[in-house]
Amino acid sequence: MTPTPQIYDARPCTLGEGPLWHPERQQLFWFDIVNNRLLSQAQDGTPLSWSFDRNVSAAGWIDTDHLLIASETGLSRFNLATGAEEMLCEIEADNPLTRSNDGRADPWGGFWVGTMSKAGEPGQGTLYRWAAGALRVLETQMSTPNAICFDKARSCAYYSDTKTRIIWRQPVNPVSGWPEGDKQVFVDLRAPSSQPEHKPDGAVIDAEGCLWSAQWGSARVARYSPEGTFLSAVDLPTGHTSCPAIGGSDLKTLYVTTAQQKLPENRADWHQTAGQVFHIPIAATGQAEPCLPLSLQETQS
Repeated sequence: MTPTPQIYDARPCTLGEGPLWHPERQQLFWFDIVNNRLLSQAQDGTPLSWSFDRNVSAAGWIDTDHLLIASETGLSRFNLATGAEEMLCEIEADNPLTRSNDGRADPWGGFWVGTMSKAGEPGQGTLYRWAAGALRVLETQMSTPNAICFDKARSCAYYSDTKTRIIWRQPVNPVSGWPEGDKQVFVDLRAPSSQPEHKPDGAVIDAEGCLWSAQWGSARVARYSPEGTFLSAVDLPTGHTSCPAIGGSDLKTLYVTTAQQKLPENRADWHQTAGQVFHIPIAATGQAEPCLPLSLQETQS
């Protein structure tokens, strides 16, 4: 019997995104991008929230007290206890028309992040990797970079441009993590007009190397084998599923962020729980997110 998704946090986000399970704190963090908020819960369930002066969208963990935060102006180190923030790397800080979107730490100590137009204009997005203090452009003229995650065997990265309906597999150098060679189609979600098209949003890899894809507008998170074969899907009660994370003490809980933004008017059932965070017990086991071993020497002067 398929487990029923339960509400983990009922605070509605306009655009919930970027869930991160912090393995040292045993705590979930996520974002409400357009409302400039980082959200979480204390161990006793008390709701927590931090406000920023700009859009924030994704994170990695540095240590028990610090997160790396991706925002519309760049990557910063954020102290959860004091709220202190220091810029590590500016990204499109001089462009008020774009913001950060999906992002994730990689197993080599780097961080991948995509940018996009705040107005949703096509071709304004860029995919970046930041590692050892260096920022490099990986791809340009994207619309909505998403699905950033990494192969368990460290042989590749995955990402998508949601509007293309394709999840790409990008080979990487197994030592440095920098891309090598041409990207390949991993999952093609384009469909004939008679069938629904699934839009790949955020994604995460489990301990078996399978990719879990939140699919915007499809009210589901789908699981694909390391070869790109569809295996199963978890259905959600609201349509705009934006990103999954796998956490919990045994790494067997699927967390899913959702959004209120651009919900279809003819789906009243989706509106009731839109923007809330869900959790579902799963049979698969996740992987602990890698830490980002940052030093003060990487901070911009």
